[in-house]
Amino acid sequence: MKSKSNSLSLLYQDHKQSHFTEQQRVVKETLDVSKSASQPTCSSCRSTAVIFDDLTGEVVCTQCGIVISERQMTLEKPFKSNDKTGMPFSLAYPDKGLSTVITNSNTDAAGTLLNHDQITNVNKIRYYNKLSDSKNHTRNLKNAFVVMATIKDKLTLTDPIIERAAYYYRKTLENKLIKGRSIKEMVVASVYAACKEMDIPRRLEDISAAANADNIFAGRCFRTIAKELNISSSIVDATRYISKVAANADVSQKTYRTALDMLDVVKNNPISYGKDPKAVATAALYVACLSEEQDQVSQTRLAQAGGISVVTLRKRVLDITKLFREIQK
Repeated sequence: MKSKSNSLSLLYQDHKQSHFTEQQRVVKETLDVSKSASQPTCSSCRSTAVIFDDLTGEVVCTQCGIVISERQMTLEKPFKSNDKTGMPFSLAYPDKGLSTVITNSNTDAAGTLLNHDQITNVNKIRYYNKLSDSKNHTRNLKNAFVVMATIKDKLTLTDPIIERAAYYYRKTLENKLIKGRSIKEMVVASVYAACKEMDIPRRLEDISAAANADNIFAGRCFRTIAKELNISSSIVDATRYISKVAANADVSQKTYRTALDMLDVVKNNPISYGKDPKAVATAALYVACLSEEQDQVSQTRLAQAGGISVVTLRKRVLDITKLFREIQK
């Protein structure tokens, strides 16, 4: 009986020892897995001698030099977009970019069908919205801003100029200056007023040609706008035109710099007062071509490059040569 109890105790101790050994094995494997997960291993040479490069943010093996993992972009703070939906506020739109579109579907935002009373109310809202879009004021602005967008594309004008032109046109509409006048010519006058105010070299003839409008009537509209809205007409510098004329005439840089020096003298002389700045710039460029032997440009070619007539070019050349006696025409 005693031997039987001893054998049972030995079996119990062996079972306990084997169970403890099994637990140690599981714990060891778990530690090895966690260690291998925390410690990167090179996939090429199976080495654990790896380093982290702070400059590039990469984990590199010191044995073979292979890059184990690259930099991972993480955001310290949760990303939050501050972008607003919808069109921006702009005077160049009939509704200033704050329009509301009412669809024809009889469902709400969640896709649920509307009942009979709700459909009746929505139909009334649609009717009033259609009436508000058909007002003379809104139709006038729609037609005007279509022409203004065409001018912007053809003359490569910037958004601030168009915003200022739209402001002037809205003022003419509020003051009822548009009554009895054409929309195209009033738009041309507004764009020309904005260009003069922001010192952009654009002629009234160029703007009228871009809008396919009457140049003479557009000039009358501009004078009306300038008088009623107290727009001061700033003097346009002739230097702003000379680069474009020189590029169209394909003259050398030396002649271009000589013409700039001549313009500095001409602008300070009363002989240039009241003259077309583009004609003065073209004439100064022609006189500079006469002084330079390498650039022999005809009057017809230079007049076409400057967008003026040959007669106007000859008159301005005569005025400039009076200041430069050493240049013989």
